[in-house]
Amino acid sequence: MRSRDPRFDGWFVTGVLSTGIYCRPSCPAITPRVRNMRFYPSAAAAQGAGFRACKRCLPDATPGSPEWHVRGDVVARAVRLVADGVVDREGVGGLATRLGYSVRQLERLVHAELGAGPLALARAQRAQAARLLVEGTGLSMVDIAHAAGFSSTRSFNATVREVYAASPSELRAAAARRKGTGSGSTAGGSGATGAGAPVTISLRLPFRPPLHVPSLFGHLVATSVRGLEDWSDGELTRAVRLPGGPALLVLRPGDEGERHVHVTLRLTEVADLGAAIGRCRRLLDLDADPVAVDEHLGADPALAPLVRDHPGVRLPGTVDAGELALRVVLSQQVSTAAAGTHTARLVRALGTPLPEPMSGRVTHLFPTPAQVAAADAEDLPAMPASRQRTLRTVAQALAEGGLRLDQGTDWQEARESLLALPGVGPWTAEMVLLRGLGDPDAFPATDLGVKVTAAAAGLPTGPRLIGHAEHWRPWRSYATAVLWAASDHAAARLPTHAPPPRPGDGIPPTTQETA
Repeated sequence: MRSRDPRFDGWFVTGVLSTGIYCRPSCPAITPRVRNMRFYPSAAAAQGAGFRACKRCLPDATPGSPEWHVRGDVVARAVRLVADGVVDREGVGGLATRLGYSVRQLERLVHAELGAGPLALARAQRAQAARLLVEGTGLSMVDIAHAAGFSSTRSFNATVREVYAASPSELRAAAARRKGTGSGSTAGGSGATGAGAPVTISLRLPFRPPLHVPSLFGHLVATSVRGLEDWSDGELTRAVRLPGGPALLVLRPGDEGERHVHVTLRLTEVADLGAAIGRCRRLLDLDADPVAVDEHLGADPALAPLVRDHPGVRLPGTVDAGELALRVVLSQQVSTAAAGTHTARLVRALGTPLPEPMSGRVTHLFPTPAQVAAADAEDLPAMPASRQRTLRTVAQALAEGGLRLDQGTDWQEARESLLALPGVGPWTAEMVLLRGLGDPDAFPATDLGVKVTAAAAGLPTGPRLIGHAEHWRPWRSYATAVLWAASDHAAARLPTHAPPPRPGDGIPPTTQETA
């Protein structure tokens, strides 16, 4: 707190008795006296204790706590599901059912660690979503109240006043003044301009530095799928299916020295704002604590030079773990380019076309597991029959619920469920855990990029590499990302231009590409 270290933003907040506000650790205000400070593990806990958010440091506009990012216990899984909007859509009862606990048990466990229950966490999240919409769009306050998940305009107004000590109109006026002075803001955009038009919202998503941009965005671009994702003009665009309908996520790395990623969201339903932000953060692994990871992995003499040359690597994630699982199956025993071609054909044959206001270089949503499981043989990519069977098997398990891959899934249970499916081996399971569920300790030891770079770095090979990797726990996933970043593969570099279309993917060029 005294050093104003931004690394700890999101870990805790500090309530100040003399002012009645709570701040993030890096707040630039004068550090209060110790006797006037109270520390809380979450903004929801501080709000429950009667404190309001600091208008200077905006403590809710921080990266999430890395504790919930790396833990796999029930509280961490509950926090991830709350962030994904499960409480808003299904209530605390639905959250408890997903986790296999009673409501009373779950509330007791969450409150013991966070100082607030699931409902209070969801309320704090609604308040943050409301502030972003008030400050960053031209939507009416009635529409914002509905979009942020409030049951009434009255509860919306009361919550905003309680949390920010200002009415929604006062927040909007203050944001307009900040933009007028060029001081910048965390959000921007506009509401829908006509019936059926998507709502566009621009945000800056914070992260803990450093961030190794070339390997993160390079990996996502190298494994991108035509029609579903696109890289152009330094921005990554991809389609995603949200609870309220299709959406587009446009992500651009910040300039050197910036501690945020620029994001533009095009939403069918503005109520999907929270879910969209959560997916962006998981896709780019923005809640990680890279300093802690690098310090641990750098203790290995063989890995230390790679860590030093590639500080702040992240796990290239996904917006949908079920989609990622199917894509991993399609990439079994083939090159990255061939996997992209197979997946593009699947998207073209079975994916849902985006509505006209959104369609451009990105044209389709990824097909659902049910669509893949029920597809005719001619709609599946041309590949060995055994792999087609594996694809159908995984899709069927996802569609019927026998395989659960969401933010509330226990990582070890997911690993065991995947390995129990015919055609799914350790590499496939570990890749799904690493990229799909964000397990920080997954390790695809047989991955070609891992083996080649490990050998070049003087690390053991074969089974001995698995034994050596025990020293990297609990960050073996990040060790994998370091080895990928140090490789000669295109995934380790940030493209300077859009990758050329892959021949034979069955997707005609878009109007923009033809032009």
